[in-house]
Amino acid sequence: MKDQIVVVIGGSRGIGRAIALRLSKEGARVVLCARDNAALQSVAAEIASTGGSAAFLPLDLRDSANPARL
Repeated sequence: MKDQIVVVIGGSRGIGRAIALRLSKEGARVVLCARDNAALQSVAAEIASTGGSAAFLPLDLRDSANPARL
């Protein structure tokens, strides 16, 4: 996964969070997407604290305009 960019939908908690953390440990650059901005910031900070790279975008994919934003 070194230097690959991966998008993790639902990456703010639970299985999505665990996947994001694991992919980061494998060297991927992670883009987190979920509804909870504070939780996304927390996961991104956790990834950064271990030397990983993470960006995040708070949005709700149930809104038909948001997939294009992602």
